[in-house]
Amino acid sequence: MSDTETDWQRQYAEIAQLAGGLAHEIRNPLSTIRLNVELIAEELQRSEEPRDRRLLKKVDRVHGECRRLEGVLGAFLQFAKAGRVDAEPADLSELVREYVGFFDAEAAGAGVEVRTHLAAGLPSVEVDPALMRQVFGNLARNAVEAMPEGGVLEVGVRGDGDGVVLEVIDTGRGMTAGQQARMFEAFYSHGTKNGSGLGLATVRKIVEAHDGTIECDSEPGKGTRFRVRLPAA
Repeated sequence: MSDTETDWQRQYAEIAQLAGGLAHEIRNPLSTIRLNVELIAEELQRSEEPRDRRLLKKVDRVHGECRRLEGVLGAFLQFAKAGRVDAEPADLSELVREYVGFFDAEAAGAGVEVRTHLAAGLPSVEVDPALMRQVFGNLARNAVEAMPEGGVLEVGVRGDGDGVVLEVIDTGRGMTAGQQARMFEAFYSHGTKNGSGLGLATVRKIVEAHDGTIECDSEPGKGTRFRVRLPAA
């Protein structure tokens, strides 16, 4: 490891620590605000007065914004931590199989069928299991968000030369060339209603921290394919 790499990693760790601390400082009072808004809503729900019903609608909007901000802060904390890797040898097919078992019910609730193609006997990869589950989770949820009317999510793991490839393919709305050019930018959202704009930025950060690469093929109306390549251990 060169001195330049060491300096960069030290600077990154300091920035990530400061950013994470700031996010925690914001999230704590935000949680208090949300709790008090919920208590106010409970009081208003007991009333049938027209004025109180109008107030309840406004309180519900405030509550929804609090939850949205908490989601953004949670995603930002994930983004800040994404470069810190605690790697160990792992079978990528097994990691993905475990996560699909967890994610399948969520996908089914959105009308999305998950199909897996997980090769056996592949070489191990040096990964942080928690971070790689985050990669799959962000890609899978991004795919489901792109299929509001339901569809098919294909998840595959295969060998490729001296590496292992994870593919996540959806039958959703796809992206334009302009959207693809910006999709990995932090806080950029290409029309998802619930996204923080950090999901794909976090994915790329984690993949690159594992010395891997990520590519995307997409076309409006024809779906999207993400391809993550990781070197074998």
